[in-house]
Amino acid sequence: MSKRFAVLSVVAALASPLALADQAASEPALAYTFKDPGLKWGPCPPFIPKGCEIAVVHGDPAKPNVDVFFKVPGGSTIPEHWHTSAERMVLVSGELTVTYQGQPATTLKKGMYAYGPAKLPHKATCAKGDPCVLFIAFESPLDAVPTDAAGK
Repeated sequence: MSKRFAVLSVVAALASPLALADQAASEPALAYTFKDPGLKWGPCPPFIPKGCEIAVVHGDPAKPNVDVFFKVPGGSTIPEHWHTSAERMVLVSGELTVTYQGQPATTLKKGMYAYGPAKLPHKATCAKGDPCVLFIAFESPLDAVPTDAAGK
């Protein structure tokens, strides 16, 4: 490898993060609660119980890196399904018991973080009382695919 190529490679590697930092700085900072009156709530996929709503808080659901609030009424059961993307979640309201296929159930309480691997089927139950609201960050475009058990 020539010295010139090596130097250019190092400069390009160092400049890339700086270019991304300049690009990201042009976006406004955001802060929401799930009760924010400016949020636009829409329906969930039809296999999820009535009363379920989703609000996009950042990004485009058809593109990678989208963040949403996902809300289901207390006492609801979310049938088994999976997502193309991994999901990073924080429960912001209610109490939610989540079961990933092949793993024991985990009960999330307000403020808890959870990670769900891509394409791993899971189901959940929101305890009676307050609605369950999750903040979810998806790496890939937003989807929810019911398993055969959920489609019946």
